[in-house]
Amino acid sequence: MPDLRAHLARALKSGHANNLDHALSDERDFVKDLDSLRDAAVLIAITDRPKPGVILVQRPDYMRNHPGQVAFPGGKIDPEDKDAIDAALREANEEVSLDPAQVDIIGPTDRYHSGSGYNIQPILAVIPPDLPLIPCPEEVDDWFEAPLDFVLDPKNQAAHVGEWRGERREYYQINWQKRRIWGITAGILVNLSKRLDWTS
Repeated sequence: MPDLRAHLARALKSGHANNLDHALSDERDFVKDLDSLRDAAVLIAITDRPKPGVILVQRPDYMRNHPGQVAFPGGKIDPEDKDAIDAALREANEEVSLDPAQVDIIGPTDRYHSGSGYNIQPILAVIPPDLPLIPCPEEVDDWFEAPLDFVLDPKNQAAHVGEWRGERREYYQINWQKRRIWGITAGILVNLSKRLDWTS
């Protein structure tokens, strides 16, 4: 896509996107007290290539939280972090050795409230393609780059219903190759697709 950064920046400045889903039923039924949510940040790192991709990580199966799930690099905002951008850059550096100097921050996009208790601030950014990313084995089993036009295409964003802690839960799922992108990560991508109105 020509002028990738300008396209992303315009989308963020366009005001609140229509029909955003904050974890679908999570915000309505699972998030009882927004003040109790823990602040977190994730980095949506988009590769600057003719067909842009987005960097995602696969969590190890032995992790206590979200084992085996596909996620954006990110985590809780620590007291020493200046803001959500600082936290997202720190986490991406810790998890996949992404040099903050290589990250061109576009800005924060729509917050996501998860039923697992987090107030997540996604940070949209552009990075050079084919960086030598190295996964931290304690936090990341593997990383991959999924085509942005695929994950943002509503035809590939399937709504599902399941059960979590004994209650009905709705969530999105995106299947790309052998990767199952679902839950929080898929929800953030669905929100982003509505804001960007992406056309490849």
